[in-house]
Amino acid sequence: MAIGSLLLGFIVLSSSLAFAFEPHPLQDFCVADSSSQVLLNGVACKDPKLVQADHFFFSGLHLAGNTSNQLGSAVTPATVAQIAGLNTLGISVVRLDIASGGVIPPHFHPRATEILTVLDGALTVAFITSNPENRLISKTLNKGDVFVFPIGLIHYQYNSGHSHAVAFAALSSQNPGIITVADAVFGSNRPISDDLLTKAFQVDKNVVDYLQAQFWKN
Repeated sequence: MAIGSLLLGFIVLSSSLAFAFEPHPLQDFCVADSSSQVLLNGVACKDPKLVQADHFFFSGLHLAGNTSNQLGSAVTPATVAQIAGLNTLGISVVRLDIASGGVIPPHFHPRATEILTVLDGALTVAFITSNPENRLISKTLNKGDVFVFPIGLIHYQYNSGHSHAVAFAALSSQNPGIITVADAVFGSNRPISDDLLTKAFQVDKNVVDYLQAQFWKN
């Protein structure tokens, strides 16, 4: 009951942000037609006569994600990829499960502001302002606390407590996207020149080679 009420609150809060970055819909709904070959900014609409309730439905956010991995975290998304009815509505939601000591590593969403609340446990969260200040804006959150990550800024979540933490986040896009900084820089396809990264990060070339190897061996 508590999870449902808080999730509804996130959706209401984030809806005021949604239309700041995505256009207003011009019809009641535009359920995504994943079979369409039409290329556009978003997803083509399914024939409204074929739309059913299940196109607006997703079940699973009550289930804990598997945190038995190197990061100790799991993300369960409910974006347009899972809910076709979100197409053109400028909103989505994710569930975060983070084990004690686990982390959602530094990343950013190129198309969305994020508003997060902790349902269980404690999280230390932060975002970093843009150049040249690069200020770290950080806060430790407990159950019921809410925090906002501005669009396009690098941020992270870290379980600083002694128990499993659960959080929900609403994002102001049907498809917010995610760019994990380390994956993008050291695990890009194709690899970035290690000479370039050595100069950019001002470290020994062996350090860069080691970091790239951690991503490419997977």
